[in-house]
Amino acid sequence: MFTIGCHLSSAKGYLKMAEDAASIDGNTFQFFTRNPRGGRAKAIDPADVAAFHAFAADHGITRFLAHAPYTMNPAAAKPETRQFAIELLTDDLMRMENTPGQLYNMHPGCHVGQGAEAGIALIADALNQVLTPDQSTTLLLETMAGKGTEVGGRFEELAAIIDGVELSDKVGVCLDTCHVWDGGYDIAGNLDGVLEEFDRAIGLDRLHAIHLNDSKNPLGAHKDRHAPIGEGHIGFDALSAVTNHPALRDLPFFLETPQDNLAGWGAEIAALRAAHAA
Repeated sequence: MFTIGCHLSSAKGYLKMAEDAASIDGNTFQFFTRNPRGGRAKAIDPADVAAFHAFAADHGITRFLAHAPYTMNPAAAKPETRQFAIELLTDDLMRMENTPGQLYNMHPGCHVGQGAEAGIALIADALNQVLTPDQSTTLLLETMAGKGTEVGGRFEELAAIIDGVELSDKVGVCLDTCHVWDGGYDIAGNLDGVLEEFDRAIGLDRLHAIHLNDSKNPLGAHKDRHAPIGEGHIGFDALSAVTNHPALRDLPFFLETPQDNLAGWGAEIAALRAAHAA
């Protein structure tokens, strides 16, 4: 089954997000666990969760992806910034157990001048503090564009983080098409080669989700600016090929493209569904 959705506002709860996804022929969705710049998370309403589960069962929604706020940086040099990240991760992963078996995505962090090796060690240490043996949530490290001091712009950096995590069975990867393109991986000209490189470094069994975005920048720009599907340098055909690739086609795809309303994402979903092999 082709599973695709977009990034929705969580302000009105799980049921409303599922209803919005279904209204544009989506069968998954993504949302921020709290304000993307940080802050306190909204209390979870058990009645809303129950209504969501009932609606989701009737509409073929089995998977969603929660996204950590951008301000969280477990690779920070300042102890207080790292502690904030650890506290936020702990809270988010606890909250995720209200909807068991789902996915939680995070940007690995920025080493802020300490060097990638130090950043990798700090991220792994933070994950070792927050992951628990009994959690049902799979935490995903997102592939990054490699701008500034971001960790995760190369597959080997994500592999090194995972290697340092004791409960590594709880950790996977979310591949962002804009990010890997901006990071220098040519998914338009050599998708098979990029996936082979991913498999060698990390293992395709670790890949649990795809952020499907076009890019406003040429290959290797290291800038991370998303574009609507087919309106960037990657192009519609290449992104459609991602959704049809045998190694990827059964994963959930999440649009983070710049759209003003649901209709814009609905049009992208319709076009991608039309080009998706049965």
